[in-house]
Amino acid sequence: MTTALHVEGMTCDHCRRAVKEALESVPGVSHAEVDLASGAATVAHEPDLDRQALLAAVEEEGYSAKVA
Repeated sequence: MTTALHVEGMTCDHCRRAVKEALESVPGVSHAEVDLASGAATVAHEPDLDRQALLAAVEEEGYSAKVA
């Protein structure tokens, strides 16, 4: 299963990597792709994953996110 997110506040490649690593650190996530220019993130995860965990992981890095 995949979830699309919109992430705000990223300004550089370091930001993109931080968000990608934060998303991939959530238990149940297998892979995340983050696009700096559009702010889009696509997260591949187990079907029973709580999407709030994804949002919390992004917010802990200092960015805001919402399910797209």
